[in-house]
Amino acid sequence: MQVYADNAATTKMSRVAIEAMVPYFENIYGNPSSLHSIGQEAKEALEDARARVAKILGCEPREVYFTSGGSEADNQAIISAARLGQRKGKKHIISTAFEHHAVLHTLKKLEKEGFEITLLDVKNNHNITAQQVQDALRADTCLVTTMYANNEIGSVLPIAEVGAICKAAGVPFHTDAVQAAGHIAIDVKAQNIDMLSLSGHKFHGPKGIGALYCRRGLALTNVIEGGAQERGKRAGTENLAGIMGMVAALEDSIAHLEENTAKVTALRDKLIAGLSKIPHCALNGDAVNRLPGNVSFCFEGIEGESLLLLLDMKGVCASSGSACTSGSLDPSHVLLAIGRVHDVAHGSLRLSICEYNTEEEIDHILTVVPEVVAYLRSISPVWRDLQNGKREYIL
Repeated sequence: MQVYADNAATTKMSRVAIEAMVPYFENIYGNPSSLHSIGQEAKEALEDARARVAKILGCEPREVYFTSGGSEADNQAIISAARLGQRKGKKHIISTAFEHHAVLHTLKKLEKEGFEITLLDVKNNHNITAQQVQDALRADTCLVTTMYANNEIGSVLPIAEVGAICKAAGVPFHTDAVQAAGHIAIDVKAQNIDMLSLSGHKFHGPKGIGALYCRRGLALTNVIEGGAQERGKRAGTENLAGIMGMVAALEDSIAHLEENTAKVTALRDKLIAGLSKIPHCALNGDAVNRLPGNVSFCFEGIEGESLLLLLDMKGVCASSGSACTSGSLDPSHVLLAIGRVHDVAHGSLRLSICEYNTEEEIDHILTVVPEVVAYLRSISPVWRDLQNGKREYIL
């Protein structure tokens, strides 16, 4: 049996998304910027897709910009708010310590330009509180940017509360919703979200396509120069087939949101209950406010890389954290941010499941993970020292 449990990294494309894309490879293949009939047919489809995304997010079609994915959308949102603040003499940005690197690296770049960055602590419940945002706000704050849900440990942040605080303070609020879109109901107006990033391949759409919602009245700064596509704010011929696949996948996910959430949450809880029986382990992430499909654990006395390789041999595809940093030998910045020490953070496992997974697959995971953990501990000098009392257990 092979079990794909790495849906936070990417998802299998749905048949709905694939079928939605085919006509835009074969028949409606024109450039939406062309004036002839084939181009205008493509333009009509593009604007229809924009309206469909807007309906799901609760915004206006002209507030939706198509991008190459979540990272580009994050970059453009943050840089745009920073430039707007800079013109007003405001150069303070609030974020969290466990953001995706698309956000953290952009903030680091701005820090070199003289911006001051406040990263909120996430050790308490592996999450932030709205009060932390309130306490961090200053007269020169030009942006609050927090992820909607953490990609590694699954914590769902108090977005509506943060949005309300930012609105009252007159500070733009951006959320990286890459892990949330298609899995959690979002209403940008009701939640007072000014900018939002999403990516198609996280909810069974194609890779290489995403979207940025930007509230009307906030000026976007271009990060890609060239043509006048996307109302002059994102140059480059639109990936129409990708857009149509993403929109179809998003609509399909939202249409089945309630039933998918119920199924995936039950499978997730079964996984958490079973893996919690392994001695000297710890669940990562907010135990209550959590993505339906995220299961993240640290196991003391083992190396995560060995765990992943042996699980793969037993048919389980998983990860230790973000796929974007899988080549790094350093422990996850997310796990360090929530207070895991280096030795423990190295022994991490992220299982991210979706509605395609079955109970039989969960049973398979619950059989092989304890076996692999036990084997790795049996050959680990660190584990031997822990058992012999030469080291103290941390978990």
